[in-house]
Amino acid sequence: MPANVLENAPNLQDAFRTVTKVKAIVTDAMEDGVRSATQAIRHTRHAAEDAIDDAKHTVRQKPFQSVGVAFAAGVLAGGLFTWVGMRCRR
Repeated sequence: MPANVLENAPNLQDAFRTVTKVKAIVTDAMEDGVRSATQAIRHTRHAAEDAIDDAKHTVRQKPFQSVGVAFAAGVLAGGLFTWVGMRCRR
């Protein structure tokens, strides 16, 4: 709303009504934002829990493959960190 809304109001009651309407609009928008954020957090938490459950199931079903994948990831991460560390020293 323009800054001159209160200047166009003929009296104090009209100005108060305008401010009340603006306050209601802002309050509704904030409540909608909080509700949306809460819902997004809830969905994200459920997705993370599902991913953890899937990982646990895979580890139980294929333990040797899981150990191999973890070992390979560790070797790759170590190689990457070593490479980055050597580049930074130059």
